[in-house]
Formats: sequence, C-alpha cells, structure tokens
Amino acid sequence: MIEKVRVFMVFPFAKQLRSGLILGSVLALAACSSTAPEELAFEEVPAEKLYAQGVTAMDSGDDKLAREKFEELDRQHPYSNLARKSMVLTAYNHYRRGEYTESVQASKRFIALYPGDEDVPYAYYLIGQSYYRQIPEVTRDQEAAERAMKAMNDLVQRYPDSEYASDARKKIRITMDQLAGKEMQIGRYYLERQEYIAAANRFKVVVSDFQTTRHVEEGLMRLAQTYLAMGIAHEAQTAVAVLGHNFPESKWYKKAHSMLSDDGLAPEVNSGSWMSKLFS
Repeated sequence: MIEKVRVFMVFPFAKQLRSGLILGSVLALAACSSTAPEELAFEEVPAEKLYAQGVTAMDSGDDKLAREKFEELDRQHPYSNLARKSMVLTAYNHYRRGEYTESVQASKRFIALYPGDEDVPYAYYLIGQSYYRQIPEVTRDQEAAERAMKAMNDLVQRYPDSEYASDARKKIRITMDQLAGKEMQIGRYYLERQEYIAAANRFKVVVSDFQTTRHVEEGLMRLAQTYLAMGIAHEAQTAVAVLGHNFPESKWYKKAHSMLSDDGLAPEVNSGSWMSKLFS
C-alpha cells in the first residue's frame, strides 16, 4: 500500500490574473465601498468595478463576497473580458476553499464557453488538481485518481508547453502509481484466496498498463507465483526472466528466482508468452 501524497501547490496564475488586470481606474474603483447585492439587481455597475471589488474581497479572505461580485459581473457583463477572467477566479476560489466539486463545475463551464481562451490550460489544471486532492488511500475506490489522471492527461496532450504541464506530468506519474497499487491490492486479495485467474488478471493490468510505476516489479513476481500455482510453468519462467532482465537487483527478482528453483525451473523467455511480446 502506498501513502497518499500530500499536495502543496502554488498557483501563479491566480496572482498574475489579479495583478495583471487591476490597473489605473480599476484600482481607484476598488477603493469604493461595495454595493449591496440587492442593489446590484437594480443598478448596472461597471465591469471594472465589480471585478476589482471581487479581487479585493478575495485578497482579504472574504470568498463569499468575492463570488457574489464575480457572479454579478457575469450576469451584468457576460461577454466582457473581465467576466471571463472572473469565471476562472471563481473556480480557483472554490478550489482553495476545498469546494472541489464546485471548482470542477466552474472550470468545465469556462472551458465549454471559451474553449479558445488563453486561460483554458489553467482551467484544465484546476480540474485535475480538484480530483487529485480527493484521492483516497489505496484501499478505497480510486475513481478520483482516474479522473485526476484523465484531466492531467488532457492538459498535457492539449497544451504540452503550458506552464502547468510539467506539474501535471508529475501528478500523472503519482496517480498511475496509486492506481497500480490498487490493482496490486486486489490481486493479492485474490491470490491469498487461491482465486488464481482473478489474481492473474489484476497483476497483468499492472504489468501491461503501469510499467513505469514501482509496482511492476512485484507485479511480475506475483504473476510468476500465480502461474506456478496454476501449473503454467512457461509463463512463470517468462515472468521471472523479464523481471531479472529489467530489475536484476530487485528483491522481488530474488524471491521469484528462488520460487522457480524450488520447482526445478529456471528463468526463460518463451516466445509464445504475452509478456515476451510486451517487453520485446
């Protein structure tokens, strides 16, 4: 079982978004007293003023007021550039409060409405981060991990040069390790109960789909153990041969080699094995 990785992220986008847009008259307008939400329904307020009030509220920690200002901006000036910016800040506002479902919804809405906007990569990143923060321990359902990996993959594939792509790649590797750990846990469960076919299927997923994770070594050893129990010696020999070729110093290779020796067998790659084709 692997430990859940804690995430400590700094969001440069949010700071850039605030500092880059509050200029001149916006700063002056921010100093004005806030208009009560009920009054806003009857009075059109300039987009710059609403945006500045929302950002000022965010900076002071009043997230509720910030959302009210951004929502009112979106209502009164739905096609303005500041309305688009406020949508992204609303998504970030939800994220930093731990309101991950709301952050995902706001980010997806922004992407749907403005797919060509320059802030779309950040919206994808917020979606991935929101799911990533919800990844539970490996013993529990990993739907959040799967969604986090998909969102981060979308970001990397669509915007490989984005400033968020590097961290997204790291999150993908960590998430893959988490998913592989879950498969290993289930596989060991079946193996202990001598449900060998079910166990082999789980270990095959790890070896086939998660080769770059730290679980692949044990996955190959457990495959060898399972195949030996099933009497499929040539697959067990191949698993150990592949394990020894790729991880000769691994403790799992030493254990797997010992298992074969106890049965009078030696590591050998059999050309008909699915593993020999996978690792060729």
